[in-house]
Amino acid sequence: QVQLAESGGGLVQPGGSLKLSCAASRRTFNSHFRAWFRQAPGKEREFVAAFSRGGSNTYYADSAKGRFTISRDSATNTMYLQMDSLKPEDTAVYYCAYGSRVIMSTMTDSSFYDNWGQGTQVTVSS
Repeated sequence: QVQLAESGGGLVQPGGSLKLSCAASRRTFNSHFRAWFRQAPGKEREFVAAFSRGGSNTYYADSAKGRFTISRDSATNTMYLQMDSLKPEDTAVYYCAYGSRVIMSTMTDSSFYDNWGQGTQVTVSS
């Protein structure tokens, strides 16, 4: 098991930026897919972005392309999500998730991830 802890959420105006962090309890970069998901009130949890095993490839949901950037710091076992040009529809609880069973075809399916953080609230409002 890997313990994950998100931070960095908050209230931001439309067009603003936030950077979320996900600290992992141990190094898993070569064994796990690492992803960000989000869940808005009354909606299902949805995929936002992910690293493949080893971190050589990144993937984004269409809603995140061009605005969000996923990155990592191997020295601290930390993953980040830089969110720019935020919109009200980005309002949600954001979760980081690690999965040892995830493959390319299941990357966007939250049920394949077995380690989750507690979530951090992002609210985009004027």
